[in-house]
Amino acid sequence: MKESLLNLIACPDCLGDLALESKNIVRESEEILSGELCCPGCGKRYAIREGVPRFADLGKDEVQRETAENFGAQWLEFDHVEAHHHQQFLDWISPVTADFMKGKVILEGGCGKGRHTRLIGEWGAKAVIGADLSVAVEAAFRNTRDLPNVHIIQADIYNLPLKQCFDYAFSVGVLHHLPDPRAGFLSLAGKLKAGGAISAWVYGEENNEWIVNFVNPVRKYFTSKLPPKVLYYLSYFPTIVLYLILKLCYLPLKKTEISQKLFYADYLNYIAPFPFREIHNIVHDHLTAPVAFYINRAEFSEWFEAAGAERPEINWHNRNSWRGFALIRPETENGK
Repeated sequence: MKESLLNLIACPDCLGDLALESKNIVRESEEILSGELCCPGCGKRYAIREGVPRFADLGKDEVQRETAENFGAQWLEFDHVEAHHHQQFLDWISPVTADFMKGKVILEGGCGKGRHTRLIGEWGAKAVIGADLSVAVEAAFRNTRDLPNVHIIQADIYNLPLKQCFDYAFSVGVLHHLPDPRAGFLSLAGKLKAGGAISAWVYGEENNEWIVNFVNPVRKYFTSKLPPKVLYYLSYFPTIVLYLILKLCYLPLKKTEISQKLFYADYLNYIAPFPFREIHNIVHDHLTAPVAFYINRAEFSEWFEAAGAERPEINWHNRNSWRGFALIRPETENGK
């Protein structure tokens, strides 16, 4: 944790300013690796462990706890950051560009291993906070600690320990795994200052009937219940099959008319160039979560309206998911 984070965080219980306890601090260069934060207002205390302030309580909601544990194990296993993640991220948050990040204070809801948090830091944000409920914050800290403008916290998206001071908030691939995706979105919007902007990318209900009807039951009742190491190795088998199909069929035909007639064409053509480890990550991702919601366009649009969005832009991504962006009206009390 960098001391400059104190300007952005607040006690999740009373929203008062937090102070760094002066005793028992372990520092390494600019980072505080262990110590404690305290709230002078209500007396609550929060540990700093392995460089990350810990505000989370995994014991309150079983589904939320299982999701955090499963994804935490996944992101610790797949903690790599690849060159193609740059464009993939921009595709998810379009029409936002890298230049948009410059000089802004930014919040990521569900940062996982920190790959997007790192990109935003490199793109010139004034400050960026990556928040996640899972132990993947430890991978995120390792992946970003060299950047002076990046901060990682372990926190519950429904009760973020943050001031209402952010220029931009976003969540990519996380909200649909929450017990209440809409509430998670509104919580992020509630941390924006007047006139701030928000982006989200979620699984779409449209065109995903085969996943809802066939993959979801397998994930819900079987694979999400497996020990992390067992699922990691078991997921190799469908990964190998998918990888061979992508490389032998979809990739060679990608620039032909035939490609658009293939099954699930837009998405599978999109991921066809990805390396094996990224395909494994994608397969594992679809098998690990205890819950996954598939959001239709009308429902997704309503989230933005509830947040006080001004002319939200809602678009298809690969005809199987929705991405949205909007400015929040200055007169709106965010997240209400």
